[in-house]
Amino acid sequence: MKEGSELDRRLIVQLADSITDTHSLEQLVRPLLALLESATGLESTYMTAIDETAGLQHVLYARNSSRMTIPEGLAVPWGDTLCKRALEEDRAYSDDVAERWGDSAAARELGIATYASTPIHGPGGRLYGTLCAASDTSRPATDDAARVLRICSQLIGQQVEREWLMQELRAANHALAMSALTDPLTLLPNRRAVMEELPRRIARRDREHGALLVAFIDLDGFKAINDVHGHEAGDNMLALIGEALTHTARAGDYCARLGGDEFVVLASVPAAEADAALGALHDRLQTATRGQFDLGGGITIDYDGPSIGTILVPEHQHDVDSVLALADTAMYAIKRLRKAQRVR
Repeated sequence: MKEGSELDRRLIVQLADSITDTHSLEQLVRPLLALLESATGLESTYMTAIDETAGLQHVLYARNSSRMTIPEGLAVPWGDTLCKRALEEDRAYSDDVAERWGDSAAARELGIATYASTPIHGPGGRLYGTLCAASDTSRPATDDAARVLRICSQLIGQQVEREWLMQELRAANHALAMSALTDPLTLLPNRRAVMEELPRRIARRDREHGALLVAFIDLDGFKAINDVHGHEAGDNMLALIGEALTHTARAGDYCARLGGDEFVVLASVPAAEADAALGALHDRLQTATRGQFDLGGGITIDYDGPSIGTILVPEHQHDVDSVLALADTAMYAIKRLRKAQRVR
């Protein structure tokens, strides 16, 4: 009884050491493999992951202290593994592998005489992999070995689930961050995203001694579309304009919806090409956003295009609000000119 209590104490200490300050699956598994070797007396201990879809078992981490070596990174067909046989027969320990599973090529090649294996379950109880121990000599099973094998597999399963949950949380946080920066109607970046991107573009311009172009787009006649055809048609028009901007964008262009019927396009270009690029940007955007638009429900309109103000951001200008104000002013100058032309 005293000997058993001493063993329990040692195991508890080793388990505590193994899980303290553990931040990754590998950090947990490595010391547990050493603990498993000590408890079972089996010289090779390893953890696997199972890809049932591909029909493969992968050795993720291994510890070898004898001439028999289970290599990390080894991938073997799942259907021919000792692990699968042990699971199907509900046999966690076998010290007569040659007699019991003599047809196993892997067991023969590795010289496995004693084999222990227990499943590792991940999220939702799904089979994730196995925790195994093996030896090239016959060693009888002990209660302590079975208990340690079971405890270690449970700890690893908990870590697997924890890492999976952390990945899910990171993915959810990323999706939430993206939704906060995305206009849900057009799927373009929104005003908040523009206010984060503009400072980066200005810093890049200064760093590379380049030029930054900004186009401010306002959909002339948009209120009339809503009033005559309804808000659903108006929403479809906004979405179609967003698609048009995306399709005409050059590599590195940044298209966004500021809100309402206002859009903005940012373009970083070499300083020597700034003047020509400014005119080309305006022409591309004007061509892309005028013409016939199918608004759904049998509604088709011929749209004469928006008012587009394009500016070359002055070298001394670093204030985001001031940059947008300059582009907005340029847009309104175009809007007044277009209105005067229609009157004439």
